Amino acid sequence: MNVPDFPDVTQLAVPVFLAAMLMEIACIKFWKSKGEYETRDTLTSLLMGAGSVVSGLIFGFISYGFAIWIWQFRFWDLGISVWVGLVAFILDDLRYYWYHRFAHTIRWVWAEHINHHSSQHYNLSTALRQSWTGVFTGKFILLTPLVLLGVHPAFLAFLYGFNLVYQFWIHTEAIDKMPDWFETVMNTPSHHRVHHATNARYLDANYAGTLIIWDKMFGTFVPELKEDRPTYGIVRNIATFNPLKVAFHEWIAMFSDALSSGLTLRERLQYFWRPPGWSHDGSRKGSQTLKTEYVKRNPDSAGMPGLPELSRRDVG
Repeated sequence: MNVPDFPDVTQLAVPVFLAAMLMEIACIKFWKSKGEYETRDTLTSLLMGAGSVVSGLIFGFISYGFAIWIWQFRFWDLGISVWVGLVAFILDDLRYYWYHRFAHTIRWVWAEHINHHSSQHYNLSTALRQSWTGVFTGKFILLTPLVLLGVHPAFLAFLYGFNLVYQFWIHTEAIDKMPDWFETVMNTPSHHRVHHATNARYLDANYAGTLIIWDKMFGTFVPELKEDRPTYGIVRNIATFNPLKVAFHEWIAMFSDALSSGLTLRERLQYFWRPPGWSHDGSRKGSQTLKTEYVKRNPDSAGMPGLPELSRRDVG
C-alpha cells in the first residue's frame, strides 16, 4: 500500500502549547485560577520537552524500524481510512494504558517515566516534561499486536500524536471539573491530577491517556476528592532543576542498587523488574506499603477508592 507522508501532529501543536501556557499563566495571575508556575521548574520542563524531541530524532529509528520489521508478518492490511483510524486510535489508547501502568509498576520502565512526575507543580508546562530514554525500555514492543492486525506503523505514529496532544490540556489545576458525561468517559484534568499526586490514596491510579474507561475496566480508577487535594511530585522528590539529573537520576539509582555488594543474582535482577520502592532488605516503602500505613493512621478511610481494607493483623 502507498503510505501517505503523515505530518507530525505534536510538532504542529507546539505553538498552541505555548499559547495555552501563556493563557494559563494569565488566568492564574489575573483571574486567580488555581495553579502556580515557578520559573526554574517551568524552564526545566521546557528543556526536558526539547530534549525529548531531539532524542526522538536521534533514536526514533529503533522503534519505527522494529514496527516496520513486524509489518512484514501482518495478518491483514487494513489500509488507511477514517474508520480504521478511529478503531486503531481506541486500541492504541488501550496499548498506552498498559504501557503507562507498566511504567509505574516495573522499575526499568519507571526509570524513563519518572521525570514526567518530577515536578512539584502541576501546570501545562508539566505536560512537556517528557522522557529522553523511552526507546531504551523496549516499550515499542507493545505496538506488535496492532501492527500484526494490519495498521501501518506510520499511521499508528500519526494517530498517537493526537493522543499526546490530547494529554497536554489535562495537566492543569485551572480547570476544576468537566461535565459529568465527559468525566465518565474521557480523561480530564481532575482524573489526571490524581495520577500525578503523591497522596497515598492516589498512588498507582488513573493511567489513562485519552479514555478513562480503561481505568474503570481494570480497577485502577480513583476519583479526586476535594477533602484530599493532590500534592504533586514523586514520593522521594529530587531537589534539582538540572535537566540532566532529572533525565538520568533514576537510571543511575537503579543500576547503583543492582550493582551493590553482597546481593544474589536474583536480588540484582529484581531491582530492574520489581516495582519502584522495592528493596531486597525491605528497607524502603512501595506504594502498597504507603497505602496500608495511611489506612492504619486513618482507619475510617479503609476500603475507599485507592485504599486497602484493614486486615485483622493490621487492626491488632
